Amino acid sequence: MAKVGLPAIARRMAFAQPGSLLDLFRGSFRDGEGIAHLLNHTLIVAVDPGALALCKAVHPHCYLLEVMAAGVSSANGLMTRSYLELVWAAGVSAANGFMTRSYLELVWSKLTLQHRVLQLGYNYLYTDLDVLWLRNPFRHISLYADMAVSTDRFNGDAEDLTNAPNTGFYYVRSTNRTVEMVRRWRAARSRFRPLAHDQEVFEAIKGEFVAGELRIKLVFLDTALFDGFCEYHGEMDRVCTMHANCCLRLATKMHDLRNVVADWKRYSSLPPPEKMSSKLRWTYPAKCAATMKIPA
Repeated sequence: MAKVGLPAIARRMAFAQPGSLLDLFRGSFRDGEGIAHLLNHTLIVAVDPGALALCKAVHPHCYLLEVMAAGVSSANGLMTRSYLELVWAAGVSAANGFMTRSYLELVWSKLTLQHRVLQLGYNYLYTDLDVLWLRNPFRHISLYADMAVSTDRFNGDAEDLTNAPNTGFYYVRSTNRTVEMVRRWRAARSRFRPLAHDQEVFEAIKGEFVAGELRIKLVFLDTALFDGFCEYHGEMDRVCTMHANCCLRLATKMHDLRNVVADWKRYSSLPPPEKMSSKLRWTYPAKCAATMKIPA
């Protein structure tokens, strides 16, 4: 039976420094409801040596991913099978800004590693570091799905291909069909503009996976459970994860995610009866919304 790995990726060395996004990410497991044990099943993928060193200082499972096209040197050697039972988070050079060519090589290299994980027979749940974990997401991911992907906006139908996927958080079950799906996803990059990232390509070809000979069972995750800044719900009683999507600039993400952490701690401190009747809601991510001009 395939094992499950949980991958998370930080894209700059700054993401791994003290008081950083990595600290918020790891802290969310400890502060969440019964999910602290999942940290020991988390593989953090670093993509520069500095981020790897910072990762190793705080986390037991770190892996250096070599990304030659991004100018990142790695002497890490071959990935061992034992690491694949974990989840990943990656750090990269601060020079690799959003949507630069170096950034794009990093996100596509992520898929290369995930393809290998599937070939080795491991299921995985990939998560970006700007996704805070609050409750166990596996309780809401279908055992029958080949792939379950988060959404920026959810239309109420988990199988409707018009949902807007976000590849910052998704689960893939290891089968021959999903191995081929990820191979085709990677190969499809050449069909699109040079600066197309993995999510843009997936959005364009997802219908090929579902309707073609692969017959992939693709489901989209409800934003009421897998919340984010794009489609903000505000309720705290059901949410499993909170994603700082629809947000530009690291400092802005950090500001609004710290508000999420503070809100969650206030909610968690309430006795169970008060939680049921609580009027507490998430603080609106005003700074992130301003970067995307999202109306409140």
